[in-house]
Amino acid sequence: MSAPQPLAGLRVIEMTHMVMGPAAGLVLADLGADVIKVESPPEGDNTRRLTGSGSGFFAAFQRNRRSLCVDVKAPEGLSLVRRLLAEADVLVENFRPGALARLGLDPAALRAANPRLVTCSCKGFLPGPYEHRTALDEVVQMMGGLAYMTGLPGRPLRAGSSVNDIMGGMFAAIGVLAALRERERTGLGRHVDAGLFETTALLMAQHMAQTAITGEEPLPMSVRRPAWPVYDIFDTADGGQLFVGAVTEGQWVEFCRAFGLAALLEDPELATRAGRVAARERTIPLIAEALRRWTLPDLAARCEALGLPFAPIGRPRDLLTDPHLSASGGLLPVTLPDGRQVPLPALPLALDGERPGLRHDLPRVGQHSVEVAREAGLSEAEVAGLLARGGLLQAGS
Repeated sequence: MSAPQPLAGLRVIEMTHMVMGPAAGLVLADLGADVIKVESPPEGDNTRRLTGSGSGFFAAFQRNRRSLCVDVKAPEGLSLVRRLLAEADVLVENFRPGALARLGLDPAALRAANPRLVTCSCKGFLPGPYEHRTALDEVVQMMGGLAYMTGLPGRPLRAGSSVNDIMGGMFAAIGVLAALRERERTGLGRHVDAGLFETTALLMAQHMAQTAITGEEPLPMSVRRPAWPVYDIFDTADGGQLFVGAVTEGQWVEFCRAFGLAALLEDPELATRAGRVAARERTIPLIAEALRRWTLPDLAARCEALGLPFAPIGRPRDLLTDPHLSASGGLLPVTLPDGRQVPLPALPLALDGERPGLRHDLPRVGQHSVEVAREAGLSEAEVAGLLARGGLLQAGS
C-alpha cells in the first residue's frame, strides 16, 4: 500500500479484549506495526461475540492484526508465546492484575529474557488504593465526574461513546512510543501502565481547574451557561436543527448582518462580548426567530460561506456515508464475519497528507496461527502436533 507505515518492522504481541487494549493495538497496527493478536481456543476473543451496544467493538478496533489462536495454559502453547515475546518489541495486555504473572509472563520475567521488550498494561487504575478494583468505562465515568458533567442535574449520564477506553488506549500507545524512543538511547525496554480512571481525571482537568480558580462547583454541561453570544441549536423551516456559533467579534458582526439582525449591532448593551452574553435571554429568541425562516441546507450553506462554526445534529449512521470522510480516506472498508463490508473510521491523522490504511482485514480466529508459529521457529512436526492436540487453532480447523 502507499499509505504511510512509520512503525513497519515493529513486532507487537497483543493479549487484549474489549476496547482499551485493542484501541492501543489499533494505533500501533494502523501505523504499520506487525501486531499479533493472541486469542484463546476454541472461539477466540470473547469480544467477537458481544451483542447489543458491544456488537461493534471487535469490528471497530481489531483491523490490521494477525490472529494467533493458542492455548497459553498448555505448556507447548505458553512456550510458543514465550518464543514470540523473546523476539518482540512490544507486549500490550489488559489481563486482570496478576494473571500474566501466574503464567510467568510478568514484565520483569519477560525483560529478563528480552531486555529490549516494552511491556504495556491497560488497567482500570494505576497503582494506588483503587488498583485492585474492577473498572469499566462507565464505572470511571461515574467516579471521575464525567457522568455528572454529561447528564442533567441529579441524573448522571455516561457519555455516548467509550471515551475513556479509547483515550486510555491512545495514552497506552503514546507511552509505548515514548518507551521505544528511549530504547533507542538505552537499549532497554520499559513497562508502561495506562489507567482508565486517570484518563477520566485528565478529561475533567478543565473543570477541576475551574473549580479551583473560581471556588464554584461547575454545573453539568446540560445546564446552559454559554460563554459566547451565540452557541446554540436552532430549529429550521423544514423541521431540522442546526448548531450555530458566533464567538468572535468578527463573527458576531457577520452573523447579524447576514440574518437580518443589524439592529443588534446598534444596541449599546451589546457592544461587548460580556454584554452580549449577559443579554442572551432576550437576544437568543430574536436570533431563533430569524434562523427559523431558513431551511436546514440553506442555513448550513450560508454559515459555511460566512465562516461561522455550524453543525447539523448528526447520528452515527450519518458517518457511514459522510462525504468528507469518504473523500479523504477517513473510512476503511472492513469486512464483517457475515461477508458484508462496512466503512469504519481510520485513525484521525495524516502523514504528509496520507491517511493510514487497511493492510489486514478483521482476522478470523486463528487465521494466522500456522504462519506465526513457523515464524517463531517451530518445525512442521511441532506445528502439526500442536494443531492435533488443540493447543493451536487454525482458522477453519
